[in-house]
Amino acid sequence: MATITLGGNPIHTSGELPKNNTKAPNFELVATDLSTVSMADFAGSKLILNIFPSIDTNTCATSTRKFNEKASGLANTKVLCIARDLPFAMKRFCGAEGLDDVMPLSDFKTGQFGKDYGLEMIDGKLSGLHSRAVVVIDEAGNVVYTEQVAEIADEPNYEAALAAL
Repeated sequence: MATITLGGNPIHTSGELPKNNTKAPNFELVATDLSTVSMADFAGSKLILNIFPSIDTNTCATSTRKFNEKASGLANTKVLCIARDLPFAMKRFCGAEGLDDVMPLSDFKTGQFGKDYGLEMIDGKLSGLHSRAVVVIDEAGNVVYTEQVAEIADEPNYEAALAAL
């Protein structure tokens, strides 16, 4: 389990992020059209998993915008923005913001993604939601970079994530 903070108050996650140089855990998430997507749907692509508590918070919205901007020109790379939000909220936000270079995905049905990736918050005011984290996966499905953001209100290290590609 990892210890992170919200406003300086300690919060714990359900586990640890996947280790570098290991196969990324499979996942099934819900797209904005309510279809189910899995890791297999992205076979052969580089992935940036931008994971956060809710699209309706300032830092989460900012990270979605920044990854949309920074990754838009990257070849064979997809940015998946993952939260427990309903797909409708994520679709509304990305549509209103004109964000076409990220794919919003929801873990609302089971929360299994958060458990499998070790980032479900298990106590504190946001218990049950995902912590803020970034996981980069190469074309072969291997984890090449992870960041568990120590303070939920802080942005991730975009440059380090992009450099891992």
